[in-house]
Amino acid sequence: MKKISSILSLLLAALALTSCSQKTSETTIESPSAAASKNTPVVYVTREITPSSLVKVYEALGRKAKGRVAVKISTGESGNPNYLKPDLIHELVEKVDGTIVECNTAYGGKRNTFENHWETIREHGFSPRFRVDLMDEEGEIKIPVQDTRHIKYDIVGSHIKNYDFMINLAHFKGHPMGGLGGVLKNASIGVASANGKANIHTAGYQEVVEGMWSHVDNQDGFLESMAAAAQAVHDYFDHGKKILYIAVMNNMTVDCDCVASPAPVKMKDYGILASLDPVALDQACVDIVFNMEPSEDNDNRPLIERINRQHGMLTIDHAAEIGLGSKQYKLVNIDK
Repeated sequence: MKKISSILSLLLAALALTSCSQKTSETTIESPSAAASKNTPVVYVTREITPSSLVKVYEALGRKAKGRVAVKISTGESGNPNYLKPDLIHELVEKVDGTIVECNTAYGGKRNTFENHWETIREHGFSPRFRVDLMDEEGEIKIPVQDTRHIKYDIVGSHIKNYDFMINLAHFKGHPMGGLGGVLKNASIGVASANGKANIHTAGYQEVVEGMWSHVDNQDGFLESMAAAAQAVHDYFDHGKKILYIAVMNNMTVDCDCVASPAPVKMKDYGILASLDPVALDQACVDIVFNMEPSEDNDNRPLIERINRQHGMLTIDHAAEIGLGSKQYKLVNIDK
């Protein structure tokens, strides 16, 4: 009888341990490396938006940026106050000995020529504080895309060849055409040269900027082309082994950093998210926005309306469809 009682006790203890383990895995995981070993992509999140928390979420990914490191950000259109500030990103850029990289725009403004773009870079405090490289300043190259239904290749700044690793550091917000701007947009439109931007925006119809891209009646083709171009950049960096993705959810308005006079910010800052899977990361950011309870001081409804009106989810859906990443993810809070 004692033997049976002992066996029952052991079984009950094992069940209790299993239950506790499952509960823990649903709320937080102490070891990021353990989480990363799962098949489901992990998206790490910190609710703090500070220079040190940006480094912390980068380190949680467990992938060290090595060699010549490109840190892809948007330098922000002149007049736009919402871009990622040098004071926020400096610790991460210094830690990886990175170079801020950008390309010219394909519309009128203060980043459409190299002279104007450098002026904006200085105005926003990136130079001389960091090394900065306009990757298309000495030309462009074509890199292959897997999904050729719209664009047949991705046109990017030729200086991409000078880097071994890329940190895609995006500011998550809305976008006038794309509906939303996250890491997929930062990889596609952001890394493309001015001609590459025209190629993506027009779904392969216009490959050369003639003052500004003009053929814009294929909205869904544009969104799918962004997914294809993002995959091309992902593949360029050793099939995704030498790239990682970070999204800062602050100053979230319906407009992109490319808009000189953006709509007012109506949402509270949320935090910083990071993943090795760009699709999972953008999906997680969208889910956070859509699942917020709107209030007077935290109104997510304009951004949701912008995303829905522009079919913004199609970029994420198509990126998953062509194999760039997964819409399923595990959210791990590294603050706990």
